[in-house]
Amino acid sequence: MPTPEPAGRRERKKAQTRARIAETALELFLERGFAEVTTAEVAEAADVSVTTLFNHFPSKEALVFDEDAEREAALVAAVRDREPGTSVVDALHRYFSGVREAHLGDDGGARFREFRRMVRSSPSLGEHVDRMWARHETSLAAAIAEDAGAPADDPTARALAHLVLAARSVPGDPDAGFDAAFALLRAAWPPDDWPTG
Repeated sequence: MPTPEPAGRRERKKAQTRARIAETALELFLERGFAEVTTAEVAEAADVSVTTLFNHFPSKEALVFDEDAEREAALVAAVRDREPGTSVVDALHRYFSGVREAHLGDDGGARFREFRRMVRSSPSLGEHVDRMWARHETSLAAAIAEDAGAPADDPTARALAHLVLAARSVPGDPDAGFDAAFALLRAAWPPDDWPTG
């Protein structure tokens, strides 16, 4: 009887398979267009079965946003794990600044712009993104409320979460708009004066 694999090794192999599927899918989607590639083609290119693909990803759209859960956890951690003396708004500004810098990558952001064009060109991806950010907003609002000792449904926490996520995509110059939005939020929510609803 074969010796079972240790749990840690199994988890690593699962994570590697998941990453390979997502990377393969993204390459195909960027090359040919999201609507033009089937999940069967992704599975074949990633050398897995379609069943295995759907064991890792609940939908074709989820292949594009394979780090959804990790991003949501990191967003909440930016509030919960921030350094003492750092305001919620400053911590979230720092977090999103890091995300924006990572999107630039080695190519000055060309690949990320290509990714965004692909998402915008697909109605189903657009709907998926809306649902994803709605979940993230709810989680962020709960973390902000908990941090402030406010009720879970506190309207100020919900408003701040909503406005923080909206700051990611201010029209016009994206960098200037991003920093201006956070400057306004910083002025509206001073760290020692939490307005509750």
